[in-house]
Amino acid sequence: MRPFSYENKIFNLFIGEKTKSKVEKYILCISIVGFVIHLLLIYLKKTNFIQIEDHYNLLNNPISAIYTPFSFILVYEIYQLIYYLPRSISTYISKQYEIITLIIIRRIFKDISNLNLDKNILTNELNLNLFIDLTTSIILFFLIYLFRKNSKKQSSNSSNTINLLRFIRIKKWISSALMPLIIVVALFHLYNWTFDYVNNANEIYLKSLNSIFFDELFQILILVDVFLLLFSFFNSDLFHNIMRNSGFIISTILIRVSFMAEGINNVILIIVSVLFGLLIQMIYNKCEEKNLFNSINSKHKHK
Repeated sequence: MRPFSYENKIFNLFIGEKTKSKVEKYILCISIVGFVIHLLLIYLKKTNFIQIEDHYNLLNNPISAIYTPFSFILVYEIYQLIYYLPRSISTYISKQYEIITLIIIRRIFKDISNLNLDKNILTNELNLNLFIDLTTSIILFFLIYLFRKNSKKQSSNSSNTINLLRFIRIKKWISSALMPLIIVVALFHLYNWTFDYVNNANEIYLKSLNSIFFDELFQILILVDVFLLLFSFFNSDLFHNIMRNSGFIISTILIRVSFMAEGINNVILIIVSVLFGLLIQMIYNKCEEKNLFNSINSKHKHK
């Protein structure tokens, strides 16, 4: 019993209900403080009380101050992604889609603050980016709605309860290991970004604001998805399960690749990744309803 008791303490430390509740409170407080500080910096810069290099144009309009609390909301979404990993693979994938959608929403606040009404609203590149992001966010919101609708928890078809429990245990260990890893990666990126910003890094690097940390995050998630695919064989070797998990890996890879693209290529890759995941989930559900591959495996076992 002792090993399991020790395990439960580790799991509760990182992905327990009490931890989740504390993270919610801390993130809310930090978001409010961050929003106030951002507004204060904008006011001080406008009054020329302090001189700050604004590489990202985040200090030119009070609307851009929303960028800061939204960044902390994204941090909470990342925690939720880790929290739901042992509980539901589909919810875990859905959280990935929610994170990339919120990154675009956060980008919209920046686009609005840079809106140029002196030029043609549709021909100006900055203005056009705003409308592209607005359209993309609506499409993604609808696709996530469909994904959630098609991801309602179903009764497990696993014939071996021991295998299922072992798979859940593995997912809990992955989540518990993922938490400190992501914290370390986030602090590393924060340090590098602060150092480069203070030392006036070149503009090419500074333009990739939305890819800072999140590029690395989705790289980690790809590896996690691969581990989940491999370990899922402990629970089930059915073809439609393998296809679903493989499809989710491809979807995550497409999101990761989207950070390397800009403009319309970026949003196309993101929409395609979520759409691909949705179609994979829908086909998987139909296989479950018809009990297609389960029946095939049963026939082979009886031969």
